[in-house]
Amino acid sequence: MVQADLYKNLPTSDELPDSDDTPVDNEDQNLLPNYLLFLLKLIWADRQDWYFGVDMGIYHTTGENCRIPVIPDGFLALGVPRRKPGQRFRRSYVLWEEEGTVPIMALEMVSWSPGGEYAEKMTLYANLGVLYYVIYNPEYWGRDQHQPFEVYKLIGGKYQLQRGEPYWMPEVGLAIGRAQGLLGGELRELLTWFDAEGNRYPSAEEKALELEAQAQAYQSQVEQERQARLGAIQPLHQRGLSTAEIASILSLSVDEVDQAIRPDET
Repeated sequence: MVQADLYKNLPTSDELPDSDDTPVDNEDQNLLPNYLLFLLKLIWADRQDWYFGVDMGIYHTTGENCRIPVIPDGFLALGVPRRKPGQRFRRSYVLWEEEGTVPIMALEMVSWSPGGEYAEKMTLYANLGVLYYVIYNPEYWGRDQHQPFEVYKLIGGKYQLQRGEPYWMPEVGLAIGRAQGLLGGELRELLTWFDAEGNRYPSAEEKALELEAQAQAYQSQVEQERQARLGAIQPLHQRGLSTAEIASILSLSVDEVDQAIRPDET
């Protein structure tokens, strides 16, 4: 009841803007968070208790105005439904409509225009209670005097830089880090998910290519074995075995054996 009273006079998601209309200044700010989202849909296909938002406003009550959201490039919330009852999708992530469930991880990708990733946003996410804060800065890390990939964990109300990549998050059950992988047919550096042993989860695109390669390898092996059996026909024929006997021994049809023995007659 206290929680309900606390949120009683706050605006609903229908009353709040679903975008700040600020364009991203590079395609990776949208591309890589979406890659993480679609990969999660494969990894957690049988789970409905999580939500990953991309370039979506998080409305909260820890700032000066509850109508001003923080908008990470990506965030992960656990213990919330992927689809809210009666809704096709979320327009934004409104904490007082999510029973106060704060995202467990926020992702910021540093761009040409510094956006306070190492200062204002870090303070804001700490005040909000986001456990893990990931900053990806592949292009401007030298300018900002940081590393290209950093993970911070909220400890005692303050973020502390963590070691290791991929970085394992036990509360999430996944690790996050960088790796070379396929995206849109292009081999490039990705932000991606790993298991507890550090194995990277393949994307749907990579799985499809792997299955295709396995099918091609299988067909190649089958053809090689068939050619080897066809090559054994003449030696067996020279030993006086009948066409039917050769076909039975080599698991070939009688027609295939006849064609190999008397090619000019077929």
